[in-house]
Amino acid sequence: MSDTVLVTGGSGFIGTWVLRELLARNAKPIVVDVQPAPPRWQRVLGGRAAEVISIEASLLDRDRLQDVIEQHGVTHAIHLAALLTPECQKDPWLGCQVNVLGSTALFEAARRSGRVRSLAYASSYAVYGPETGNSVDESNRPPTFYGVFKQAVDLIAEQYWRHFGIASVAVRPHVVYGPERDQGLTAGPSLAARAAALGETYTIGYTGRVGYDYAEDVARAFVRSAMECPPGHTVVDLPSELATTEEFRSAIVAAVPDAASRIMVNGPAIPSNVPPSPNYISNLFPDWQATSLRDGVRKTVEFYATPCAVTNRTDERISCR
Repeated sequence: MSDTVLVTGGSGFIGTWVLRELLARNAKPIVVDVQPAPPRWQRVLGGRAAEVISIEASLLDRDRLQDVIEQHGVTHAIHLAALLTPECQKDPWLGCQVNVLGSTALFEAARRSGRVRSLAYASSYAVYGPETGNSVDESNRPPTFYGVFKQAVDLIAEQYWRHFGIASVAVRPHVVYGPERDQGLTAGPSLAARAAALGETYTIGYTGRVGYDYAEDVARAFVRSAMECPPGHTVVDLPSELATTEEFRSAIVAAVPDAASRIMVNGPAIPSNVPPSPNYISNLFPDWQATSLRDGVRKTVEFYATPCAVTNRTDERISCR
């Protein structure tokens, strides 16, 4: 009997790649999101998008979540739904409701149902403080509301294991890049790779040295963490290959040499949050292998360069995958 996996936020960029990974494992994905099924499902999942059950529901409705779990026989959950840094900074009250109360609602629905064997959920490098000179700030406190909310969920997940035996793995990626990443400041490198593939001009709007995780690696991390979850509450950091924005640009140019004059970098430096004592995912899965930045950029370019992948400049695509 196949596993049935509830995915919150499955309409998003990472959620779409998680669905692809689940389908490749012949698991049954159930998406709960406030957004309807997006066109990117067709582009990434192709014909298998029809196999995904999509339910529009609020993350704050724990009774509805419990009903979904019980009705569909959910065995595992992958929790990705959240408001990101700009939204949390603009409206901390709403950010707290969605990110903290919404996460608690999912853990509570899982507990009340008695069906869910384990969860994986998105934590973030934003829980760590920024670098201070050549060392890490000893306090290492998160610098944003978003980071604080993610840290709160980590503590809540620990309590659900301690008191109710709900096993979970928190996955902490850094900057996630790859095909279909199109939102937020750090989408710039992914959009630049797309522009290079399509013969267009693009300027990445920030500088600095941060860690990068390829989208398919991140999706695999969530799926393995949910379906191969050990007892307890575990937090894992993804390896996040460190690179400057210029080095990312160089990887794009290596994949598309004629893009050298079309892809540029200009903008403020963004901070690089650093884990003081990282627990890398390879400690949980010793066979873990991460995609190199060069290979990830090449795959991103190939996604957009595939014949019939792009039908017009409005980003309407026909899946060739």
